[in-house]
Amino acid sequence: MTVSTHILDTAKGRPAAGVKVVIERKELSGFTPIASAVTDDDGRVKQLLSANQSTAGEYRATFDVGAYFANHGDKSFYPEVHVIFTIEAPAEHYHVPLLLSPFGYSTYRGS
Repeated sequence: MTVSTHILDTAKGRPAAGVKVVIERKELSGFTPIASAVTDDDGRVKQLLSANQSTAGEYRATFDVGAYFANHGDKSFYPEVHVIFTIEAPAEHYHVPLLLSPFGYSTYRGS
């Protein structure tokens, strides 16, 4: 199983490059960081988690969108976006896209 993401800045109509993304796995004591990456020029991280890093369970992706907007001279309402998702079939690929603007966002399970 692998996990990837793609962030599109819908206000600018282009990919959101340079966004730090942290992946955490839910443990008994809370969420534990297991990986991090920064989106490329196309707003993508092609492999947030590799097959040997993932098991079935709950995960949280934290997108540092406040720094992204600040770096572009924009104000934003959300300093971070947290997306919590469940991996049920570790053999599958999971894609967690983020559609982003300074004052809103949406996500869905991609392919």
